Amino acid sequence: MQTHVWTPPPGTAALIFDCDGTLADTMPAHYKAWLALLGRYGIPFPEPRFYAMGGMPTASIIRVLASESGVAVPDVDGMVKEKEDTFLTFLDAVEPVEAVLMIAAAHRGKVPIAVASGGYRDTITRTLDRLNVRDWFDAIVTAEDTARHKPDPDVFLEAARRLGAEPARCVVFEDTDIGLEAARRAGMLGVDVRPWVARGPRP
Repeated sequence: MQTHVWTPPPGTAALIFDCDGTLADTMPAHYKAWLALLGRYGIPFPEPRFYAMGGMPTASIIRVLASESGVAVPDVDGMVKEKEDTFLTFLDAVEPVEAVLMIAAAHRGKVPIAVASGGYRDTITRTLDRLNVRDWFDAIVTAEDTARHKPDPDVFLEAARRLGAEPARCVVFEDTDIGLEAARRAGMLGVDVRPWVARGPRP
C-alpha cells in the first residue's frame, strides 16, 4: 500500500476533500458508465478528455459534449439519472485511495473536514458509504448545493462556510486541474494528489 505523510501548514483551520479520484478510485467505473450512456447517442468521449473534465457535474459534461458533437439531447436530466444509476451498478468496483484516506483519518476530530464534490449527493454519499467513511466528515457539499461548479470556487467556499473556517485557512485535496483551479479561486491551498495515486490514462 502506498502511503504519504502530509503535515498541514501552520494555521490550517479545515481540510476539504474532493471525492471521485481523490478519496475513492471511482474514475474507471464512471468512465464505463459514460461510455454506456454516450455510445447510444453516438457522442465520443475519449479517455484523456474524460479525465480532463473531472470535477464537472454530469449535466455540464453532457451539454458540452453534445454541443461539440452536434447532437440534440432534449432530456439532459434523464441522461444524468441514467448515467448516475449506471455508475452505481459498478459501485462494488470502487476502491479507496489509501494515501488520501490516511490523511483524512489522521486529522478527523482534530480539525473540521469536509467533502466538496461536483458529483450528485446520492452518488457521493453511496460512494463514501462504500468506503465506510461517510461519518468522518463534518460537511458534505455536492452539485445540488451551489449554482456554479468547478472551476468556479463555490463548492469549496460553501464547504468552508459550513465548517466555520476562513477560506484562506483551508486546504483542498484534488485530483484534477479543474478542481485545483477552483481551490485557487477560493483562495485556498490546493494539494494535487495525483502524484500519490497511480491511475488514469497512460501516454
